[in-house]
Amino acid sequence: MYNLPLCRDHFISFFHKRIRETIEKYKMFGLEDKVVVAVSGGKDSLALALALKDLGYSVIGYFLDLGIPEGSAFARETVIRFGEKFSIPVHVEELRSVFGYSLVQISEIMRRPACSFCGTLKRYYMNRFARSIEADVLCTGHTMFDEATVLFSNVLQWKEEYLFRQLPVLPEEQGLTKKAKPLAFITERETAIYCFFKGIDYLDLPCPLSSGAKSRRVKLRLLQLEEDSPGTINRFLKGFYSFKKKINFSSFNKEDIQPCRECGYPTTADRFCSVCRMKRKLSENVSRG
Repeated sequence: MYNLPLCRDHFISFFHKRIRETIEKYKMFGLEDKVVVAVSGGKDSLALALALKDLGYSVIGYFLDLGIPEGSAFARETVIRFGEKFSIPVHVEELRSVFGYSLVQISEIMRRPACSFCGTLKRYYMNRFARSIEADVLCTGHTMFDEATVLFSNVLQWKEEYLFRQLPVLPEEQGLTKKAKPLAFITERETAIYCFFKGIDYLDLPCPLSSGAKSRRVKLRLLQLEEDSPGTINRFLKGFYSFKKKINFSSFNKEDIQPCRECGYPTTADRFCSVCRMKRKLSENVSRG
């Protein structure tokens, strides 16, 4: 995007500088804060975790083993080796242990694509861990193209409630830990170069369950657009965030958040959060055979 001929040391410094500027511009967190980084084993989240550590932040990694064949075991080994190599503590949880089923089992019992449950479960358990250690912020490795993909999809369908919440940082509220995306203006190519220069071994395989995901198709189209006209995606995102400042979003009615009656997790539903409703539905389907 910047088309700068940088050597190893200058690239690393430039990479760190842009992350630090994003953190400071959006007031994501400070050096005194406890930061949880959700690590998946991929280049983006691992690059973020190490960059934040190198910038002086107190970092703890969190990995949720979803139990995906030919995927989760490799990812788990990757994040454990990463933590040991760079002296970053990584907490590992197994979905089957904390929820009762693996992601594949949930998909088979509910007869729906695994992707329709994955995000909900990861958000739930990431937030639960962050709250359990009283972390100040929960960071994810979403890059510029991840953010642009979500934004483009939401604009196409005019999902106003999601457009209202799309920002590089979301404040803490009623049981939800503050969330931040320090890589919001970093490309995946840049995280790959950073990993190469820093000696980070990462899992370079797409999720075996996501081959038909609509978001992947949208992302590929945006990548082609960026290739045809470099800088387009950066302008698209920054233009959206600038535009949001001019709109009175207080006119949008935010749904009331209340604790789930089963687990206490914040929810906008009437009685139970989406994860507890999922558990109930699974039990009903298993009972029916």
